[in-house]
Amino acid sequence: MRIGVDASCWSNKRGFGRFTRELLSSLLATDTRDEFVFFVDSQTGCESEFPSSAEVVVARTNAPAIEAASASGRRSIPDLLSMSKAVWRHKIDLFFFPTVYTYFPILNRTKIVLTIHDVIAEHHPELIFPNSRAQLFWNMKLRAATRQADLVATVSEFSKAEISDYYRYPASKIRVITEAAKPEFKVLSAEQNGTSPAIDRAYGTEGFLLYVGGISPHKNLSTLVEAFKLFRDGRTSQPVKLILVGDYKDDPFYSAYPGLKKQISEYDLEDEIVFTGFIPDDELARLYNDALLLVFPSIEEGFGLPAIEAMACGTPVVASRTGSLPEVVGQAGRYFDPNDAADMARLITDVAKSEGARRKMSADGIARARQFTWERAATDTLAIFEELRTN
Repeated sequence: MRIGVDASCWSNKRGFGRFTRELLSSLLATDTRDEFVFFVDSQTGCESEFPSSAEVVVARTNAPAIEAASASGRRSIPDLLSMSKAVWRHKIDLFFFPTVYTYFPILNRTKIVLTIHDVIAEHHPELIFPNSRAQLFWNMKLRAATRQADLVATVSEFSKAEISDYYRYPASKIRVITEAAKPEFKVLSAEQNGTSPAIDRAYGTEGFLLYVGGISPHKNLSTLVEAFKLFRDGRTSQPVKLILVGDYKDDPFYSAYPGLKKQISEYDLEDEIVFTGFIPDDELARLYNDALLLVFPSIEEGFGLPAIEAMACGTPVVASRTGSLPEVVGQAGRYFDPNDAADMARLITDVAKSEGARRKMSADGIARARQFTWERAATDTLAIFEELRTN
Protein backbone atom coordinates (compact mmCIF):
# COMPACT_ATOMS: atom_id res chain seq x y z
CA MET A 1 0.00 0.00 0.00
CA ARG A 2 1.23 3.51 -0.85
CA ILE A 3 0.58 5.79 2.09
CA GLY A 4 0.70 9.53 1.53
CA VAL A 5 1.53 11.76 4.50
CA ASP A 6 1.28 15.50 5.01
CA ALA A 7 4.75 16.12 6.48
CA SER A 8 4.48 19.92 6.33
CA CYS A 9 4.91 20.19 10.11
CA TRP A 10 8.10 18.12 10.17
CA SER A 11 10.29 21.03 11.28
CA ASN A 12 7.76 22.66 13.61
CA LYS A 13 8.99 23.20 17.18
CA ARG A 14 5.62 22.71 18.85
CA GLY A 15 4.11 19.49 20.15
CA PHE A 16 2.38 18.60 16.89
CA GLY A 17 5.72 18.96 15.10
CA ARG A 18 7.36 16.53 17.50
CA PHE A 19 4.36 14.20 17.13
CA THR A 20 4.81 14.28 13.36
CA ARG A 21 8.55 13.57 13.45
CA GLU A 22 8.54 10.88 16.11
CA LEU A 23 5.45 9.03 14.90
CA LEU A 24 6.49 9.00 11.24
CA SER A 25 10.05 7.95 12.08
CA SER A 26 8.71 5.09 14.18
CA LEU A 27 6.23 4.13 11.45
CA LEU A 28 9.01 3.88 8.88
CA ALA A 29 11.10 1.77 11.24
CA THR A 30 8.16 -0.54 12.03
CA ASP A 31 6.40 -0.92 8.67
CA THR A 32 8.62 -2.41 5.99
CA ARG A 33 5.73 -3.60 3.83
CA ASP A 34 4.14 -0.30 2.79
CA GLU A 35 5.56 2.63 0.83
CA PHE A 36 5.44 6.08 2.42
CA VAL A 37 5.30 9.27 0.39
CA PHE A 38 5.84 12.53 2.30
CA PHE A 39 4.23 15.65 0.82
CA VAL A 40 5.75 18.93 1.97
CA ASP A 41 5.70 22.62 1.12
CA SER A 42 8.67 24.40 -0.43
CA GLN A 43 10.11 25.75 2.83
CA THR A 44 9.84 22.46 4.74
CA GLY A 45 11.37 20.64 1.80
CA CYS A 46 14.39 22.95 1.83
CA GLU A 47 15.07 23.07 5.57
CA SER A 48 14.32 19.51 6.71
CA GLU A 49 16.07 16.16 6.62
CA PHE A 50 13.69 13.24 6.17
CA PRO A 51 14.19 9.49 6.66
CA SER A 52 15.82 7.97 3.59
CA SER A 53 13.16 5.26 3.34
CA ALA A 54 10.42 7.79 2.56
CA GLU A 55 9.80 9.28 -0.86
CA VAL A 56 9.57 13.06 -0.52
CA VAL A 57 7.44 15.18 -2.85
CA VAL A 58 7.90 18.96 -2.61
CA ALA A 59 4.94 21.08 -3.73
CA ARG A 60 5.71 24.57 -4.99
CA THR A 61 4.20 26.97 -2.46
CA ASN A 62 4.58 30.65 -1.61
CA ALA A 63 3.99 30.62 2.15
CA PRO A 64 5.50 28.29 4.77
CA ALA A 65 3.20 25.68 6.25
CA ILE A 66 3.58 27.10 9.75
CA GLU A 67 1.61 30.15 8.63
CA ALA A 68 -1.26 27.83 7.78
CA ALA A 69 -0.92 26.19 11.18
CA SER A 70 -0.89 29.43 13.17
CA ALA A 71 -4.01 30.78 14.82
CA SER A 72 -4.32 33.66 12.37
CA GLY A 73 -2.94 31.86 9.34
CA ARG A 74 -4.41 30.07 6.36
CA ARG A 75 -3.07 28.75 3.10
CA SER A 76 -3.76 30.69 -0.05
CA ILE A 77 -5.89 29.04 -2.73
CA PRO A 78 -2.84 28.57 -5.02
CA ASP A 79 -0.87 26.91 -2.21
CA LEU A 80 -3.79 24.63 -1.32
CA LEU A 81 -4.14 23.62 -4.96
CA SER A 82 -0.41 23.02 -5.27
CA MET A 83 -0.46 20.59 -2.34
CA SER A 84 -3.66 18.93 -3.59
CA LYS A 85 -2.31 18.51 -7.12
CA ALA A 86 0.95 17.06 -5.83
CA VAL A 87 -1.02 14.29 -4.12
CA TRP A 88 -3.34 13.85 -7.11
CA ARG A 89 -0.39 13.21 -9.43
CA HIS A 90 0.74 10.25 -7.32
CA LYS A 91 -1.00 6.92 -6.88
CA ILE A 92 -1.91 6.96 -3.19
CA ASP A 93 -4.01 4.29 -1.46
CA LEU A 94 -4.37 6.09 1.86
CA PHE A 95 -3.55 9.60 3.07
CA PHE A 96 -2.57 10.54 6.64
CA PHE A 97 -2.66 14.01 8.21
CA PRO A 98 -0.63 14.04 11.49
CA THR A 99 -2.39 17.30 12.33
CA VAL A 100 -5.43 19.12 11.02
CA TYR A 101 -3.51 22.40 11.24
CA THR A 102 -2.04 21.96 7.77
CA TYR A 103 -4.99 20.19 6.15
CA PHE A 104 -5.58 20.63 2.43
CA PRO A 105 -8.25 18.97 0.25
CA ILE A 106 -7.42 15.56 -1.17
CA LEU A 107 -8.63 15.25 -4.76
CA ASN A 108 -7.88 11.54 -5.12
CA ARG A 109 -10.51 8.96 -4.29
CA THR A 110 -8.52 7.59 -1.37
CA LYS A 111 -9.05 6.81 2.30
CA ILE A 112 -8.10 9.62 4.69
CA VAL A 113 -6.98 9.54 8.33
CA LEU A 114 -7.10 12.98 9.96
CA THR A 115 -5.47 13.79 13.31
CA ILE A 116 -7.15 16.34 15.58
CA HIS A 117 -5.10 16.81 18.73
CA ASP A 118 -7.63 18.77 20.78
CA VAL A 119 -10.64 21.09 20.70
CA ILE A 120 -9.08 23.91 22.71
CA ALA A 121 -9.83 26.39 19.93
CA GLU A 122 -13.52 25.54 20.21
CA HIS A 123 -13.67 25.62 24.00
CA HIS A 124 -11.58 28.77 24.45
CA PRO A 125 -11.56 30.78 21.19
CA GLU A 126 -10.73 33.97 23.09
CA LEU A 127 -7.41 32.39 24.13
CA ILE A 128 -6.51 31.08 20.67
CA PHE A 129 -7.63 33.49 17.97
CA PRO A 130 -6.46 37.11 17.65
CA ASN A 131 -9.65 38.05 15.76
CA SER A 132 -12.99 36.70 14.53
CA ARG A 133 -11.73 36.33 10.96
CA ALA A 134 -9.07 33.86 12.08
CA GLN A 135 -11.72 31.88 13.94
CA LEU A 136 -13.93 31.83 10.83
CA PHE A 137 -11.17 30.38 8.64
CA TRP A 138 -10.38 27.79 11.31
CA ASN A 139 -14.01 26.68 11.48
CA MET A 140 -14.18 26.39 7.69
CA LYS A 141 -11.04 24.24 7.64
CA LEU A 142 -12.31 21.95 10.41
CA ARG A 143 -15.64 21.41 8.70
CA ALA A 144 -14.01 20.55 5.38
CA ALA A 145 -11.45 18.26 6.99
CA THR A 146 -13.87 16.27 9.15
CA ARG A 147 -16.26 15.80 6.23
CA GLN A 148 -13.51 14.32 4.10
CA ALA A 149 -11.96 12.09 6.78
CA ASP A 150 -12.79 8.38 6.87
CA LEU A 151 -11.35 8.08 10.38
CA VAL A 152 -10.15 10.66 12.89
CA ALA A 153 -7.14 10.02 15.12
CA THR A 154 -6.47 11.86 18.35
CA VAL A 155 -4.04 11.60 21.26
CA SER A 156 -6.14 10.84 24.35
CA GLU A 157 -9.47 9.42 25.42
CA PHE A 158 -10.34 12.89 26.71
CA SER A 159 -9.83 14.42 23.27
CA LYS A 160 -11.76 11.57 21.65
CA ALA A 161 -14.80 12.36 23.77
CA GLU A 162 -14.48 16.10 23.16
CA ILE A 163 -14.13 15.70 19.37
CA SER A 164 -17.16 13.45 19.24
CA ASP A 165 -19.19 15.84 21.36
CA TYR A 166 -18.18 19.13 19.75
CA TYR A 167 -18.00 18.13 16.09
CA ARG A 168 -20.80 15.57 16.32
CA TYR A 169 -18.31 13.14 14.83
CA PRO A 170 -19.15 9.47 15.57
CA ALA A 171 -17.02 8.11 18.41
CA SER A 172 -16.95 4.81 16.52
CA LYS A 173 -14.83 6.54 13.86
CA ILE A 174 -12.26 8.06 16.25
CA ARG A 175 -9.05 6.23 17.21
CA VAL A 176 -6.48 7.12 19.89
CA ILE A 177 -2.72 7.32 19.23
CA THR A 178 -0.88 8.35 22.40
CA GLU A 179 2.39 10.25 22.42
CA ALA A 180 5.65 9.37 24.18
CA ALA A 181 9.01 10.73 25.31
CA LYS A 182 12.04 10.39 23.06
CA PRO A 183 14.81 8.10 24.36
CA GLU A 184 16.92 11.19 25.12
CA PHE A 185 14.54 12.03 27.95
CA LYS A 186 15.69 9.80 30.80
CA VAL A 187 17.29 9.95 34.22
CA LEU A 188 20.84 11.14 33.59
CA SER A 189 23.90 10.04 35.51
CA ALA A 190 26.22 12.69 36.91
CA GLU A 191 28.57 12.09 33.98
CA GLN A 192 25.73 12.41 31.44
CA ASN A 193 24.33 15.52 33.08
CA GLY A 194 27.71 17.22 33.21
CA THR A 195 28.15 20.88 34.02
CA SER A 196 27.50 24.01 32.04
CA PRO A 197 28.51 27.37 33.55
CA ALA A 198 26.21 29.14 31.10
CA ILE A 199 23.21 27.11 32.24
CA ASP A 200 24.15 27.48 35.91
CA ARG A 201 24.46 31.26 35.56
CA ALA A 202 21.10 31.51 33.84
CA TYR A 203 19.07 29.10 35.93
CA GLY A 204 20.86 28.82 39.25
CA THR A 205 22.12 25.70 40.97
CA GLU A 206 19.81 25.55 43.99
CA GLY A 207 16.90 23.96 42.17
CA PHE A 208 14.20 25.58 40.09
CA LEU A 209 10.62 25.17 38.98
CA LEU A 210 10.21 24.32 35.30
CA TYR A 211 7.57 24.96 32.66
CA VAL A 212 7.91 23.57 29.12
CA GLY A 213 5.54 24.40 26.27
CA GLY A 214 4.08 27.19 24.19
CA ILE A 215 3.66 30.78 25.37
CA SER A 216 0.05 31.00 24.18
CA PRO A 217 -2.73 32.37 26.43
CA HIS A 218 -4.38 28.96 26.97
CA LYS A 219 -1.15 27.72 28.55
CA ASN A 220 -2.20 29.87 31.52
CA LEU A 221 1.24 31.25 32.32
CA SER A 222 -0.18 34.43 33.84
CA THR A 223 -1.72 32.35 36.63
CA LEU A 224 1.56 30.46 37.01
CA VAL A 225 3.43 33.76 37.41
CA GLU A 226 0.92 34.84 40.05
CA ALA A 227 1.27 31.49 41.82
CA PHE A 228 5.06 31.77 41.69
CA LYS A 229 4.86 35.18 43.37
CA LEU A 230 2.78 33.66 46.17
CA PHE A 231 5.23 30.77 46.42
CA ARG A 232 8.21 33.12 46.56
CA ASP A 233 6.59 35.45 49.10
CA GLY A 234 5.97 32.52 51.44
CA ARG A 235 9.45 31.03 51.07
CA THR A 236 12.10 31.77 53.69
CA SER A 237 14.97 29.59 52.44
CA GLN A 238 17.17 29.88 49.33
CA PRO A 239 15.32 31.58 46.42
CA VAL A 240 14.10 29.28 43.66
CA LYS A 241 13.79 30.45 40.06
CA LEU A 242 11.01 29.71 37.59
CA ILE A 243 12.32 28.62 34.18
CA LEU A 244 9.91 28.99 31.24
CA VAL A 245 11.02 26.94 28.22
CA GLY A 246 9.27 27.75 24.95
CA ASP A 247 9.72 29.66 21.72
CA TYR A 248 8.59 33.24 22.32
CA LYS A 249 10.44 34.85 19.38
CA ASP A 250 9.59 32.98 16.18
CA ASP A 251 6.40 31.13 17.09
CA PRO A 252 3.59 32.56 14.92
CA PHE A 253 0.86 31.44 17.29
CA TYR A 254 -1.13 33.92 19.36
CA SER A 255 1.36 34.85 22.09
CA ALA A 256 0.94 35.89 25.71
CA TYR A 257 4.59 36.96 25.95
CA PRO A 258 4.13 40.78 25.99
CA GLY A 259 1.56 40.59 28.77
CA LEU A 260 3.69 38.16 30.76
CA LYS A 261 6.73 40.43 30.58
CA LYS A 262 4.62 43.30 31.90
CA GLN A 263 3.21 41.16 34.70
CA ILE A 264 6.65 39.91 35.70
CA SER A 265 7.95 43.48 35.80
CA GLU A 266 5.02 44.64 37.94
CA TYR A 267 5.71 41.80 40.39
CA ASP A 268 9.45 42.65 40.42
CA LEU A 269 10.34 39.11 39.36
CA GLU A 270 12.66 39.85 36.42
CA ASP A 271 15.63 38.19 38.15
CA GLU A 272 13.65 35.14 39.24
CA ILE A 273 11.67 34.19 36.12
CA VAL A 274 13.73 33.22 33.06
CA PHE A 275 12.48 32.80 29.48
CA THR A 276 14.87 30.46 27.68
CA GLY A 277 13.27 30.43 24.25
CA PHE A 278 13.50 27.20 22.27
CA ILE A 279 16.29 24.89 23.46
CA PRO A 280 17.61 21.61 22.00
CA ASP A 281 16.58 18.28 23.48
CA ASP A 282 19.91 17.50 25.14
CA GLU A 283 19.76 20.71 27.15
CA LEU A 284 16.06 20.23 27.84
CA ALA A 285 16.76 16.76 29.25
CA ARG A 286 19.30 18.33 31.61
CA LEU A 287 16.77 20.91 32.75
CA TYR A 288 14.18 18.21 33.43
CA ASN A 289 16.75 16.27 35.46
CA ASP A 290 17.82 19.31 37.49
CA ALA A 291 14.36 20.78 38.16
CA LEU A 292 12.63 20.48 41.51
CA LEU A 293 9.42 19.84 39.62
CA LEU A 294 7.54 20.54 36.39
CA VAL A 295 4.49 22.80 36.62
CA PHE A 296 1.85 22.27 33.91
CA PRO A 297 -0.77 25.01 34.39
CA SER A 298 -2.70 24.79 31.08
CA ILE A 299 -6.40 25.57 30.96
CA GLU A 300 -6.70 22.53 28.69
CA GLU A 301 -4.44 20.06 26.86
CA GLY A 302 -5.15 17.37 24.31
CA PHE A 303 -2.29 15.24 25.64
CA GLY A 304 0.51 17.08 27.47
CA LEU A 305 3.78 15.72 26.09
CA PRO A 306 6.12 17.70 28.42
CA ALA A 307 4.57 15.84 31.36
CA ILE A 308 5.64 12.49 29.90
CA GLU A 309 9.11 13.86 29.09
CA ALA A 310 9.51 15.17 32.63
CA MET A 311 8.36 11.91 34.22
CA ALA A 312 10.75 9.94 32.00
CA CYS A 313 13.53 12.09 33.49
CA GLY A 314 12.33 11.42 37.03
CA THR A 315 10.98 14.94 37.49
CA PRO A 316 7.88 15.29 39.71
CA VAL A 317 4.87 16.77 37.88
CA VAL A 318 2.20 19.05 39.31
CA ALA A 319 -0.53 19.83 36.79
CA SER A 320 -3.97 21.21 36.10
CA ARG A 321 -6.90 19.09 37.15
CA THR A 322 -8.42 19.58 33.69
CA GLY A 323 -8.32 18.25 30.15
CA SER A 324 -6.18 15.22 29.38
CA LEU A 325 -3.56 15.77 32.09
CA PRO A 326 -5.10 13.55 34.81
CA GLU A 327 -5.50 10.80 32.19
CA VAL A 328 -1.90 11.09 30.96
CA VAL A 329 -0.05 11.72 34.23
CA GLY A 330 -2.30 9.45 36.27
CA GLN A 331 -1.51 8.81 39.93
CA ALA A 332 2.12 9.81 39.42
CA GLY A 333 1.24 13.51 39.59
CA ARG A 334 -0.56 15.94 41.85
CA TYR A 335 -3.20 18.37 40.68
CA PHE A 336 -4.45 21.92 41.22
CA ASP A 337 -7.26 24.14 39.97
CA PRO A 338 -5.72 26.05 37.02
CA ASN A 339 -7.96 29.04 37.72
CA ASP A 340 -6.81 29.35 41.35
CA ALA A 341 -3.31 30.79 41.80
CA ALA A 342 -3.43 30.20 45.55
CA ASP A 343 -4.25 26.52 45.07
CA MET A 344 -1.42 26.22 42.54
CA ALA A 345 1.01 27.96 44.91
CA ARG A 346 0.02 25.72 47.84
CA LEU A 347 0.65 22.55 45.86
CA ILE A 348 3.96 23.83 44.48
CA THR A 349 5.05 24.71 48.02
CA ASP A 350 4.02 21.34 49.45
CA VAL A 351 5.89 19.36 46.81
CA ALA A 352 8.94 21.65 46.69
CA LYS A 353 9.57 21.39 50.43
CA SER A 354 8.95 17.64 50.74
CA GLU A 355 11.86 15.52 49.55
CA GLY A 356 9.90 12.39 50.38
CA ALA A 357 6.98 13.42 48.19
CA ARG A 358 9.29 14.29 45.32
CA ARG A 359 11.12 10.97 45.61
CA LYS A 360 7.86 9.00 45.41
CA MET A 361 6.51 11.13 42.56
CA SER A 362 9.77 10.62 40.70
CA ALA A 363 9.61 6.83 40.97
CA ASP A 364 5.92 6.74 40.07
CA GLY A 365 6.52 9.07 37.13
CA ILE A 366 9.31 6.97 35.67
CA ALA A 367 7.05 3.91 35.79
CA ARG A 368 4.17 5.86 34.26
CA ALA A 369 6.28 7.24 31.39
CA ARG A 370 7.40 3.73 30.44
CA GLN A 371 3.81 2.91 29.52
CA PHE A 372 4.04 5.32 26.57
CA THR A 373 6.31 4.52 23.61
CA TRP A 374 6.50 5.67 20.00
CA GLU A 375 6.67 2.03 18.98
CA ARG A 376 3.26 1.50 20.51
CA ALA A 377 2.01 4.65 18.78
CA ALA A 378 3.29 3.34 15.45
CA THR A 379 1.60 -0.03 16.00
CA ASP A 380 -1.70 1.68 16.83
CA THR A 381 -1.39 3.88 13.73
CA LEU A 382 -0.70 0.91 11.48
CA ALA A 383 -3.78 -0.80 12.91
CA ILE A 384 -5.82 2.21 11.78
CA PHE A 385 -4.33 2.01 8.30
CA GLU A 386 -5.02 -1.73 8.16
CA GLU A 387 -8.61 -1.13 9.22
CA LEU A 388 -9.14 1.14 6.22
CA ARG A 389 -7.19 -1.17 3.93
CA THR A 390 -9.58 -4.05 4.60
CA ASN A 391 -12.82 -2.03 4.58
